[in-house]
Amino acid sequence: MGIQATDFTPAIIPDGMVEVHGNAYMSDGTGGLKAVESIPPVKKLMDELVRQEFGWAIALSEQLRRFRTHLLDNLDSFDALVLQEYGVTIGGKKGNRTYSSFDGLWKIEIRIQDYIAYGPELMAAKTLFDDCLNEWASTTRAEMRSIVTNAFNTEKAGQINRANIHSLLKTESEDERWQRGQDAIRDAIFVLGSKEYVRFGARQDQRSDFVWLSINLANA
Repeated sequence: MGIQATDFTPAIIPDGMVEVHGNAYMSDGTGGLKAVESIPPVKKLMDELVRQEFGWAIALSEQLRRFRTHLLDNLDSFDALVLQEYGVTIGGKKGNRTYSSFDGLWKIEIRIQDYIAYGPELMAAKTLFDDCLNEWASTTRAEMRSIVTNAFNTEKAGQINRANIHSLLKTESEDERWQRGQDAIRDAIFVLGSKEYVRFGARQDQRSDFVWLSINLANA
């Protein structure tokens, strides 16, 4: 779309050389010093390559950090202008939002992802659901058994299957134990924090799909 990227300068990475009594050495992986002339040429070439590329990576990381700050400051200023038009203010965390060019060919999306964890109430929920399934053994659909089993499967480093956990909240049953199990899940859920994700989308015309820039500002 006629857009050109600007150049940037790589960060300066030390060459790793140490001079001792007029002789050049390099530290190896154990911290010991090796005479430069004793290091295989391919090892020295790889060392130079890694340091060179790391310089570019650090510069890019810093540029992304500055851009993220610049972007969010500008979007916050725009948000304040919009809110001023309606005579309102917003306190606390903002939600998902999209900014678009007038022709709809360029857009910026801000998405908020909450980090959800589960408290010990989940153990009570599992017991209640298991009690129901054991009693309904002959009438319970296999897929429902699978959802319950996988939802509370903590064999993989204590991970919980969030999709199945929340599927259980959508199932209906008149059994009081099932309903208490759902209440226990709701009580177990708490938010540890959240992170903003930014996406940039562009398209050739109003009938085309958006192509998303490969740029990750979440950790910048």
